[in-house]
Amino acid sequence: MQNGVVFAHRRNGEDLEGYPRRVVVVGASMSGLLAAAAMATTTNGRGVTVLERDDESQTSTARRGVPQGSQPHVYLYRGLLALEEMLPGIRDELLHAGAVALDTGDLAWLSETGWAPPGRREFEILSISRPLFESVLRHRVAGLLGVVIRGGSNVEALCRDGELAPWSVHVADGQVLEADLVIDASGRASRLPVWLEQLGFGPAKVSEVDPQIGYATREYAVPPGIVVPAGVVLLRTPETQTGGLGLPVEEGRWLITATGSGDRRPGRDPHEFEAFLRGLRDDALAQVVGVSEQLGEVKIYRRTGNRRHHYERLRRWPTGLLVIGDALCAFNPVYGQGVTVAACEALLLRDVARRGLRRGSERRLLRRFARVAALPWAIATSEDRRHPSCAGSPKAHEAL
Repeated sequence: MQNGVVFAHRRNGEDLEGYPRRVVVVGASMSGLLAAAAMATTTNGRGVTVLERDDESQTSTARRGVPQGSQPHVYLYRGLLALEEMLPGIRDELLHAGAVALDTGDLAWLSETGWAPPGRREFEILSISRPLFESVLRHRVAGLLGVVIRGGSNVEALCRDGELAPWSVHVADGQVLEADLVIDASGRASRLPVWLEQLGFGPAKVSEVDPQIGYATREYAVPPGIVVPAGVVLLRTPETQTGGLGLPVEEGRWLITATGSGDRRPGRDPHEFEAFLRGLRDDALAQVVGVSEQLGEVKIYRRTGNRRHHYERLRRWPTGLLVIGDALCAFNPVYGQGVTVAACEALLLRDVARRGLRRGSERRLLRRFARVAALPWAIATSEDRRHPSCAGSPKAHEAL
């Protein structure tokens, strides 16, 4: 026993199988749940506590901490492979819960050059509402040995008494949890930059590319068999700055989304929403809406900028601390990359932990996380910079 941490073996002063015994994950987001699964499935006896600010009883609707939860979510093929490797059988569980399996070749897809030819075979994706996906994933992760998920637990501070001492994680209800390893998975609202500066680390450089895109989404009941394509995608272009998306989800519902950038972002007024769809360069989505029943209000979301924290570039990094998912690198959601990147990072974390995560190796692992995010970041930001609503865009001056 040293500093409250039990080590199974030691060699040359390094922690081996005993590190880390107590893991705290901040945030029960997709990335937080996957990080918990990564640590829980590596060594029996490891305790993993997931602290989530939102009340865990709120599972049927979008959580306050996930304001984009009402918007469409697709889960890309690479992410599904990583998820299935992490939690075997999870794809079947999602399908059983109501997820819709789609081949991207079956989508009616309007790009800048016109409609894509139908019937081509490409990649499978799953379309499912975010609340239902989280509910299935949370239930699966909560059943893993040693995992405890605590809702209504807002983390207010992170501190410790020395480099080798355990972390003290302060929760808003006054409780303090000790941890050998803390994983920040609290998303775009992460307070890690503040905590690092308080601890004498940082600040880290932040890269931002914000195309000022807004989304507006409404649920519809679409009569069976009336829409031929599996879904409809109208890509936003630098010239139009508007687009749309229609995808089926569980219970026979469709999520219809309008997208726009700059002063062309759609609002929440239902009449303006439908007028926006009719004004797109093709009225395919307006036609779907015209034969469907409205199911609720229009939900908007505008916090869509790409933001990357370059923690891997800091000269010093505290031991026993990791950051994953949107808290590390957040993408414009229109590309559907966030969950896939988080799943690939969690899979990497699992593989490293299986070989033996050693105290002091966290910085190297952060660099590997950064490499996982590098290509998706390049894809998202290079595309967003093409649009005149993005600061620094070659077309930005043309829009003035």
